[in-house]
Amino acid sequence: MKGKDENIIVEKSYAFSVRCVKLYKYLSEKEHDYVICKQLLRSGTSIGANIKEAIRGYSKADFASKVGIALKEASETEYWIELLRDTDYISRQEADSMLADCVEIIKITTSIIKSSRTTP
Repeated sequence: MKGKDENIIVEKSYAFSVRCVKLYKYLSEKEHDYVICKQLLRSGTSIGANIKEAIRGYSKADFASKVGIALKEASETEYWIELLRDTDYISRQEADSMLADCVEIIKITTSIIKSSRTTP
């Protein structure tokens, strides 16, 4: 999947998905709390899946729609990470690292959406 011809949002969203899967595995084994962890897993991995779908979209509207869904999933993921941090499931340091990646994805997807609206 990772090649020199891939773009930055594909690479970053995939790497973030991997981090979410690893965090899910760690928390579900350590804490045995599957509800919040499953929410993080679902929304965190959905970001990259929607980006991949967007790239293969059949129209500009389809592309923008899928990137918009990825942005919403990233915002939801940000919420779950903050909740895990504030309920002491993960440390502030762990959360800050995940949040930094998540916020970067939010910024990139927001930029993509804005530029797709202005490009003919």
